[in-house]
Amino acid sequence: MNEKQDLKNAIAELKEARKAIILAHNYQPAEIQEIADLTGDSLELSRRATETDARVIVFCGVHFMAETAAILNPDKTVLLPNVQAGCAMADMIKAQDVRGVAEAHPGVPIITYVNSTAEVKAESTTCCTSANVNQVVASFAQADTLYMIPDQNLALYAARHTSKQILYWKGYCPVHHSLRADTVLKRKAQHPEALFLAHPECRPEVLDLADVVTSTSGMLRYVRESDHHTFLIGTEVGILHPMRRDNPDKTLIPVSEEMVCLDMKKTSLADVRQSLETLTPRIEVPEPIRLKALQAVERMLAI
Repeated sequence: MNEKQDLKNAIAELKEARKAIILAHNYQPAEIQEIADLTGDSLELSRRATETDARVIVFCGVHFMAETAAILNPDKTVLLPNVQAGCAMADMIKAQDVRGVAEAHPGVPIITYVNSTAEVKAESTTCCTSANVNQVVASFAQADTLYMIPDQNLALYAARHTSKQILYWKGYCPVHHSLRADTVLKRKAQHPEALFLAHPECRPEVLDLADVVTSTSGMLRYVRESDHHTFLIGTEVGILHPMRRDNPDKTLIPVSEEMVCLDMKKTSLADVRQSLETLTPRIEVPEPIRLKALQAVERMLAI
């Protein structure tokens, strides 16, 4: 029996003993997705975890995702197998920055992308995801101006679908922001039969070239339900694992092989085993911050 299988067997035994559930984001390494009980995007996973009787959540993702799980599952132990797995975009704004935005723009609702820290969520009016951002913006019927944090590209995407003025923090996802229009054009020329799917975190000029702009879960659903057979995928390459698994008869091509989030690749099977063995690293959100952040998330879910 090889080392990888030994690790998988140990994880399975520990998971049962700990009454744990393993969540893996769509961008995680294939071997991590394969051992997960649930795969998906970050908020989806945290919400689905609330519906289980698991006592322990092992979140294979990055730090803000485990925080969101802790916000929504206060009665469960939340573990992040590799505590070094962070998010560059989430780190581009701090709670004091959000307070500064509120002081500079009194009365303006602050919409925070869920790809942010608990402290930032706690200072916000409401949250949004890449899937529901347009609905969240539209829900502020009486507001002429909104402020979106931390992703400038998601804000610019939302601005295309509303007559409201959208101000924004100049943060970005380095993986999506790095994709350039000329790269997309070259790939499209190589595969003229392919539909190009792009994530809203991409630059506006990249979205201009897209046949479909949607979230990771939206991409998975679109490819699965489409009669088309060839797709260029404009997001982190980890999504190709579940996409190819679910669509073996379709051709799925990364629009750029360089769209790799190194933080998303930090979690290993050994990390998961050790996390279950030691019940560390544990992610906890102080209760005052958790309750304020929860309000922002619940406002979004109520829309």
